[in-house]
Amino acid sequence: MNYWLIKTEPNVFSWQDLKQLPDQITSWEGVRNYQARNLMRQMRVGDTVLFYHSVVKPQIITGTAKVVREAYPDYFAFDPASSYYDLKSSPEAPRWLMVDIQYVKDFTPPISLEELKAIKALAGMMLLQKGCRLSVQPVTRAEWQIIQGLRC
Repeated sequence: MNYWLIKTEPNVFSWQDLKQLPDQITSWEGVRNYQARNLMRQMRVGDTVLFYHSVVKPQIITGTAKVVREAYPDYFAFDPASSYYDLKSSPEAPRWLMVDIQYVKDFTPPISLEELKAIKALAGMMLLQKGCRLSVQPVTRAEWQIIQGLRC
């Protein structure tokens, strides 16, 4: 099993949005960074995900989700009416991918970025590295266990 962190702006798609969907499942579309896309290719059904709200104060991990469908073409890239449209992507040669995730559990209260920064054992976590803005990031097993232990 692999561990991941995915970032979202809550005004675009929030943790509450996920929880209110039928079966609490959504496609994770709109990733338009090649490195993040390549990381999504590595996601497998059953992998677990930290759901992170960025561009808000405080920035928080709201809970966990799991991958329920592995990477497949992001069909929004083919739709000229979509804000995720990419002229160079086609069904025959898709440039962008998405995965499906499903809600698992809340962190109550959510875990703030400041709380994570205060934990020395997390100093190497990609999220905490200066300038790292990827919307999809790997999380090590050790980092995952520390974070899970904060709200058990």
